[in-house]
Formats: sequence, C-alpha cells, structure tokens
Amino acid sequence: MNPEGDASPAAGDIALESRGVGHGFGAKAVLFDVNLRLRRGQFLSLVGPSGCGKSTFLRAIVGTHPPRAGELRLFSAETGAQGKIIDAPGRDRGIVYQQYSLFPFLTARENVAIGPMLDQTSLAFRCFRRLRWRQLRREQWRAAGDMLEKVKLADAMNLYPQEMSGGMRQRVALAQAMIMKPEIILLDEPFGALDEATREDLQYMLLNLYEENQKAVRQGKRPPYTLIIVTHELNEAIYVGDRLVGLSQFWDWRKEGHAAAPGATVVYDKQTPVFDTKTARNFERFTAQREEIRRVVFEPEPPCDRQEHVAYWREQTARGNAAPTDSHPHSLP
Repeated sequence: MNPEGDASPAAGDIALESRGVGHGFGAKAVLFDVNLRLRRGQFLSLVGPSGCGKSTFLRAIVGTHPPRAGELRLFSAETGAQGKIIDAPGRDRGIVYQQYSLFPFLTARENVAIGPMLDQTSLAFRCFRRLRWRQLRREQWRAAGDMLEKVKLADAMNLYPQEMSGGMRQRVALAQAMIMKPEIILLDEPFGALDEATREDLQYMLLNLYEENQKAVRQGKRPPYTLIIVTHELNEAIYVGDRLVGLSQFWDWRKEGHAAAPGATVVYDKQTPVFDTKTARNFERFTAQREEIRRVVFEPEPPCDRQEHVAYWREQTARGNAAPTDSHPHSLP
C-alpha cells in the first residue's frame, strides 16, 4: 500500500521527499516511518500533539538532526530527478524559529544582508579584493532592501532589533531566510509569541507570498516559495497553508505488531481551502475539517485506521492533478 495514497506526482514537481524517516533520542522513539512528498510551491502546515516530533522533523530537514532511519531527499534544478540526501545543513534550506534569530548589533538591513555576504565572500576576499567587494556589497545591500520592502519593512531598514516590535523582528527573520532563495523555508512556531493582531498580520503576509507562487505558475515560471509551517493553532494551520499534515503517536501499535509505540507518524494528510488576500477570513469554511483533525490527530484513542485520512494524493488524482503510478511507494516516478 502506498503510504501517501494512490497517486504519485510528476517528476520535477517535488521539492522534498521523506522516505520512511524515523528518529529518537536515546531509548525514546520520536518519529516512525514518516513518508511525505512535498510539491514545489506548496505551503504545508504540520500539526500534532505536544511531543510528537514536529520540530524534530524540521531539524532533520534542516540537517542538524539527520534521521536514524530512512532518508530525506531534496530536489532542485542542480540535483536533478535523483535529488540529494539531506545529511547536513545547507543554504538550500532556511528556517525561522519562534525566538528571533537576529544579531542585536546589526540593523534590519544588515541582518538580512549578512547571509549573502557570508555565502558569497570570505574574509580574505573582503580584505584583498576591495573593489570587487564594494561592488558586491552594493548588490547585496540593494537586495536586502528589496526583501525588507517585500515584508513591509521599508521604513525600518535602519532599526536595530531592540527598536522593533516582535512582529517586525519576525518579518526580518523571514527576510533573512528568503534572501538566500532556499528550496524550502521552514517555520517552527514562528508566530507563537505574538499577540493576535500581529499574528493575523503575518498570516496575511504569508498569503501574499502564496499569491506570488500562483502568479508565477500562471506565467509558466517556477514558484519561488515552498514552505512548511509548524503551528499549534489549527485555524492558522488551515488558513495559511494549502495542505495539512498531522503527526500523532496516539495509535494502538499492537495492531501492527509493536509492543510499544515506535514514535509518531503521519496520520492525516489532506488538502485545505486556499484563501487569498482579498477575501475576508471565514473560519466557518473549514469547521468540519478542523473537527476532523482534532479527532484523528489529537485524540488519545483515534477511531480509525491510521492510513484512512492520509489521502492527499488520492484527492489530487480525483481532481486530475496527479496520475496513478505503479512505482515503488517511496520513489518518484
């Protein structure tokens, strides 16, 4: 049985694939047999009970905590159809944490520009190729300004982190990630420490980025942003993403021959409604799906088989967005 349903995406459509990923710390099992294929340009929300390994899975994608079992593959124009196994951090993945990862002694613009500086130059280059460094620095400075304008911080470029609100600092952190043009941007509870109004404002910003993706696709271009967001807030998870995946450790594993729970796995994977910036927030549109997620992902004794709601690719087949395949369930066609 295909762990993700009955369909596979077209080659080149995938940005990330998780193949049977398992992880743990010492004797404690955290993740078990996590299978997932992420479309390029998709905004995927990842939810689950506390302790189910959501942040552990993100760190495995970042490369700081490679999985104990299985593998993660990242796909890009450079890697081709085979992709590359993720076993270390790299500039092709960016992450934004709940705690702002800004340098307190740099302005907003300097914080955003420091990534390209470190990636494109060395200390020796900056010391001994001063003319070329000045030219490159002007380009990086301009790009950092453009990115801050994109996240609505054009008037805050010269502010230091201590002079900015929490929402402003989180916008700078997102700009830091985006300027590196990673294949995937990971958001680990990025809005958890913010007040409700600021949180809604940043959700709206993510919808703007999603609309950029849609515009690029209509023009036949590669969507610029692929995103995974971890959040505890179900309304937010459904609102900002176009797909929701739920991890859970709450299953009767004895039915599958395990004496003890081997870790959390994917128990929910479905498309979510797509909202746009011109439409008023209407959570009534997804009340039924929110309650389904609560029942399937968060209940200690879920009333169904753990594959029953892993249906994203089946849904895509029904909509004509993916073709059935007889290939190995963990492989691209």
